[in-house]
Formats: sequence, C-alpha cells, structure tokens
Amino acid sequence: MTQQSQSPQVPQAETQLVGVRNFRDLGGLPAADGRRVRPGVLFRSGHLAHATEADRAFLDGLGLHTVFDFRNAADIKLEGPDVTLSGVRNVNLPLSDPADGAGFWTMVREGDLDTLRKLLAEGRAEKRMIGSYRGIITTRIVEHGRILSEMAEDSSPVLMHCSAGKDRAGLSIAVTLLALGVEREAIEADYLASAAAHRRYKIWRKGDPGDGSDPMSPEVMALLLPLFDARAEYLAEAFATIEETWGGTDRYLAEGLGLTPERRERLRERLLTA
Repeated sequence: MTQQSQSPQVPQAETQLVGVRNFRDLGGLPAADGRRVRPGVLFRSGHLAHATEADRAFLDGLGLHTVFDFRNAADIKLEGPDVTLSGVRNVNLPLSDPADGAGFWTMVREGDLDTLRKLLAEGRAEKRMIGSYRGIITTRIVEHGRILSEMAEDSSPVLMHCSAGKDRAGLSIAVTLLALGVEREAIEADYLASAAAHRRYKIWRKGDPGDGSDPMSPEVMALLLPLFDARAEYLAEAFATIEETWGGTDRYLAEGLGLTPERRERLRERLLTA
C-alpha cells in the first residue's frame, strides 16, 4: 500500500453556501499514479433549488459546463427545480434512490412512532440503504457509463447532485473517482464527509404540538438517521458489488460501463493534474 493510500487527504478548503448543502470541490484528491484531481473541474452537492442569489453568483463563477441532476420527478416536485445558471447544460438523469417507493416521504414526514419502528427499527433502515446502493451499481450502468463518457469528451467542469448529495451523487462521484484511479481509502474519506451535521439533508416532519407527541423526538431521529447518514458500510457494499459482479474495477468500467481505455485516458487527462 502506498503512503498516499495510508493517509488519504480530503481537500480542506470548503465553500459555505447558504441554500445549497453538501457542496465541495473534489480537487486535490490523490490518484494512484501520483497525479491528483484537478481543482475546479469536479464538484458535488445537494440540490440547487434553494440557492440564494449569492449562491447562484458563486456557482456561475465556477464556469460549469454541465450539471447532472440525479433527482426524480417526485424529488423535484417536493424540493423545486434547480436555479438557472448562466451557460450551463442541465442534464436530469434520475437514478435509483433509497427514497424510492410509494409513501416513503409520507412515512418520513408524517409516520407515527409505531410506523417508523415497524419499517426502520432492528436494522431495517440500514438494510434498505445497503440494498439501494447495491441496486444503483448493478442497474444504473447505462447512466454511469454516459456520465463518464460525456466527461471524457466535453462536459467538464461538472457538478453532480441529487437531493442530499449523499447517495446518488455520492455513488456517481465514487464511480468517477474509481475511473480516475483514486484509491478507495480516499474515495471513502470524501464520501464520509457528507455525514457532517452541517452537510446533511434537513429532516422536516409534520406534527401537532397540541397532541402531546414529539415528531422530532430522539427516538424518531435515531430511527431516521440511517437513511440520512453517510456510512462506510454503505459504500463498502457498492465496492463489494463491483467485485462480485465484474471481478474488479477495470472490468466494471470496461464491460459494465463501456468505458474504453482511450476514453478513460481522455477522462484522466481532463480531470487530473500532476
């Protein structure tokens, strides 16, 4: 194991946006060949629907070519469409999500304690997350192949986001970093940064203050936490699925995602620097 892989460094510089959570530049992450991710070409965040005017001005200043929005129609209806950024190509590419399924958000926002216990207690929330991560890897190969191919050609600088910027965007960023040769320890370190309290998706629940219940009680929050947390075991399941299904990263990229050696090298030339 190289010295870099023993001590992966997540870039420390962080821009604090008011209406956009979980934003960061992946620039500086170490790749296996001694290069690093080029600053200013690969960004991740939560949704852009609530960006303030100052946030929008900052994002406009990044010179983005493409924004990949991995939310589905229900997400966009709930949160709103992204703000418009000048000269940016917006690509809505819905991916599977732990929130998929009829009534999920109703359960999160309105479910009583007994309902939450039945659906999420005793490890059921964690199993839902793990199943979703495995499913995204195996069923979204066309979408991930498209993302990598477009970035190899002319789609960077790029911003990838979903709702929280944790699961769908997190896995898409992880796949991109694998293609760039970033070691798994560094990918995990960046992924886990989404667990910071100030980066998490804000949980909002309905409740009637007059009924004596607490919709945000510690037990309720503990039941919901696995759905909104970034955990090493979730990402590890995605990596394990790649190994089990394709036998390794190179075959996954080439056979699963259709990323040719030539296109992979173009991707690295665009996104890495010495």
